[in-house]
Amino acid sequence: MAKKSMVERDLKRRRMAKKFESKRNRLKEIINDKEKPGEDRFVAALKLAELPRNSSTTRIRNRCLVTGRPRGYYRKLKMSRIALREMGSDGKIPGLVKSSW
Repeated sequence: MAKKSMVERDLKRRRMAKKFESKRNRLKEIINDKEKPGEDRFVAALKLAELPRNSSTTRIRNRCLVTGRPRGYYRKLKMSRIALREMGSDGKIPGLVKSSW
């Protein structure tokens, strides 16, 4: 199991990213629009810098839903390789057959 604090921190970042998503996108559109005057783009860049760092989607870490493990993560299943192997062996994942010899 991962540390509870790390899992909670990641959940907090996910909530924050969702909350500020529209505001960040609007500011980024202004910054990347070359038609707008430089002053407006600079002001938008300053406003973007004032937003909390944890509201950026790049700070979100993919974690296993079962264990919270950050590595060996399968995006399609949203779980780590270890949890996938255990649940596959127990027959809890439909259609998955774990080979053993």
